[in-house]
Amino acid sequence: MIITITMNPSIDISYPLDKFQLDTVNRVTNVTKTAGGKGLNVTRVLNQTDADVLASGMVGGHLGEFIKSELDNESIKHDFYTVKGETRNCIAVLHEGKQTEILEQGPIITSYEANYFLKNFEQLVERASILSFSGSLPAGLPIDYYEKMITLCNKKNKPVVLDCSGSTLQKVLTSTIKPLLIKPNMEELGDLIDQPIKNNIENLKKVLSLPLFDGVEWVIVSMGAEGTFAKHFDTFYQVTLPKIEAINPVGSGDATIAGLTKALDEHRNDEVVLKSGNTFGMLNAQERITGNVKMENYQSLFKRIKVKEV
Repeated sequence: MIITITMNPSIDISYPLDKFQLDTVNRVTNVTKTAGGKGLNVTRVLNQTDADVLASGMVGGHLGEFIKSELDNESIKHDFYTVKGETRNCIAVLHEGKQTEILEQGPIITSYEANYFLKNFEQLVERASILSFSGSLPAGLPIDYYEKMITLCNKKNKPVVLDCSGSTLQKVLTSTIKPLLIKPNMEELGDLIDQPIKNNIENLKKVLSLPLFDGVEWVIVSMGAEGTFAKHFDTFYQVTLPKIEAINPVGSGDATIAGLTKALDEHRNDEVVLKSGNTFGMLNAQERITGNVKMENYQSLFKRIKVKEV
């Protein structure tokens, strides 16, 4: 079973407006509210592939109950830890070809809740063949919390795909506890080494060979429409993507994580792992709804992706 972890999920609210006017009333009619968060996007994509997947993490309050009911409606299995605080709203105002976001912080996790979640999580890990952690940590959790969770997984030989950024990812990479895979984009990679990244093969090979990435089996760098650069142990790959019409690229990184996780869980070879991840990312970009893929288009895109050892 694949277990996805979303520690700080949200209710994603979309307000489409022809024009966004400040300091006055804006009325919206076509409001959408969905159970959101990077890990839940991963879950939805995996569910559409008929993978055996279960969603977990932390939820709280009425909004947390809404998330669980939405997953029930989609026939997605879940096992969340309930906290006293309220799950957050994340509002996107879509106006004049732009997107203005208003993001709540979410619940503040107590030390008791943090400790008790780990106890529950340790039992949950027993059910997993692989786990995927996505997104930020809620307020109140220490910066090394993912490190603690990965430690529990590694003790039980359960691999972890980690998709986070900033100081949270930096803390994991500077520890002795390593995930199976990380997937920074170019900007996030630059933040990790505190300098801009030049998009050429030799420079990327040099950066991914730094001691910071020692012990991480897979480092996959997302470059959007330009493809992917990857390192698996000591082998480097350049992945070239076909041109597609991208309707909504939001969530494509999460869909990529779904494809990578599924292929790794199935013990696929390097080429298939990389093609699978990128195919799901492109399938998501071709749809208006985030975290949605049309599996009937999978093979045609998969065949057009080029993976080259460099």
